[in-house]
Amino acid sequence: MTAYIRTPESRFNRLPNYHFDTNYLDVGGLRMHYVDEGPADSDPILMLHGEPSWSYLYRYMIPVCAAAGHRVIAPDLIGFGKSDKPLNVSDYSYQTHIDWLLSLIEQLDLKNITLVCQDWGSLLGLRLAAEHEHRFKAIVIGNGMLPTGEEKIPSAFKLWKAFALNSPWFPIARIVEFGSFKSFSKDERRAYDAPFPSKKYKAGTRAFPALVPTTPDNPASAANKSAWKTLEKWQKPFLTAFSNGDPITKGGDAYMQKKIPGAKGLNHVTLKGGHFLQEDSGTEFAAVINDLLETIKSPT
Repeated sequence: MTAYIRTPESRFNRLPNYHFDTNYLDVGGLRMHYVDEGPADSDPILMLHGEPSWSYLYRYMIPVCAAAGHRVIAPDLIGFGKSDKPLNVSDYSYQTHIDWLLSLIEQLDLKNITLVCQDWGSLLGLRLAAEHEHRFKAIVIGNGMLPTGEEKIPSAFKLWKAFALNSPWFPIARIVEFGSFKSFSKDERRAYDAPFPSKKYKAGTRAFPALVPTTPDNPASAANKSAWKTLEKWQKPFLTAFSNGDPITKGGDAYMQKKIPGAKGLNHVTLKGGHFLQEDSGTEFAAVINDLLETIKSPT
């Protein structure tokens, strides 16, 4: 059995703009937290966060999409947020994250999913959509990609990976703030630090950068290449909503618009913000999602 630690609930008291009901599921013997807002009988929007954030990142977007009549589900990946945190870096792999999320999707029996993803949420979400296409009806991606290990690695990512793997200092809130245009309030920093009372809670955040496929022999490369074969035939709506200030994923939107058939003819947008565009343009990002779903519902 995997040894894990659980962040005390008291760490999440009185977080600004995060007033959602708490929901949990068991995924492979670990407790996964997820936000579930909006009408339960509506088609779901699945919002996937990345490194080193949690569902708090979507706090501005969840109410906007729920108010438009959509069910919004925003899980905390295992190792993040209110979800359980295995203690060893070796407990985390690309495939275990896929399996944990798939367990959530299957237990909730989510269908007609609109995937909203960013950062590692894209590495996981795009794989899941390609491997379980029958459960998804649309994809909206912001500042993300599905690497196979054959791409040129941005220097910004190389610096980030070296920092994450080697720095004794790993300040979660400051990292998210550095990747945003806006300056955080004291309470916002407290919210991003809340899941991680000490360094022993941070194994999952330390693991992620090394799991990104950067060489063709990476354990996940073959599966990601297979997923790309599906995406290159993907006819369902595929919308990019990247920001104008992310050096890590810059140009990924144009690449996917060219490679993925479902991107053709859609109103792709560039939003204001850094890597964490949900912080800088959360309301605008949510409006883009709502507009797309309205178009799908009532095509002209």
